[in-house]
Amino acid sequence: GLAIQDLQSKGYGFGAEGDWKIAALGAVMQYMADQKGTGLMEDYTYDLKDGLCLGAHMLEVSPQFAATKPEIQVHPLGIGGKSDPARLVFEGISAPEAIAVSMIDMGDRFRLIVQKIELVKYPHKMPNLPVGGLMWKYKPNFKDGVAAWIYAGGAHHTVVSSQVTAQQMIDLGNMWGIEVVVIDENTEINQFKKDLMWSDVVWKRK
Repeated sequence: GLAIQDLQSKGYGFGAEGDWKIAALGAVMQYMADQKGTGLMEDYTYDLKDGLCLGAHMLEVSPQFAATKPEIQVHPLGIGGKSDPARLVFEGISAPEAIAVSMIDMGDRFRLIVQKIELVKYPHKMPNLPVGGLMWKYKPNFKDGVAAWIYAGGAHHTVVSSQVTAQQMIDLGNMWGIEVVVIDENTEINQFKKDLMWSDVVWKRK
């Protein structure tokens, strides 16, 4: 855990459970972000009442996200049959403008899904959370943001960045010649579904 966190803090891309697409994307976005506020993330759990997402991962959240001084803590992992691992635990940064990005294989093309989010402070202390984490609000809102992510095929692993912009990811996708889908404050879910259908038609004709 500590080794992976340290490598990410130095700009290495990492994809958990063999997720090579996220590892590669993370390395590129780390370069774009000048190794600041960027790294592997996963939707860990949801606050359905207040419409928040807690992002985290077992041991591998990058200390680039730390808003508080990380603490080295040792906790049981519960899988793998290994001794209790050490990891850096911290509360994540806040940022009014950030993005969560997923790269998925559509069979005939790759798709970048870019969702604008707002990184916020934990609403209360979470002493039982044994990992570093981030809290965020979806754009345009929780219900439509989650729905759009699912309709687009967003995976559970992402690269989150408080430094790289949605427009930069659009430009990157255009340079790579791959599809880019953006979920932002202007997303309307019915129109979004129609746009996905037309995008599928266009890309299948290429």
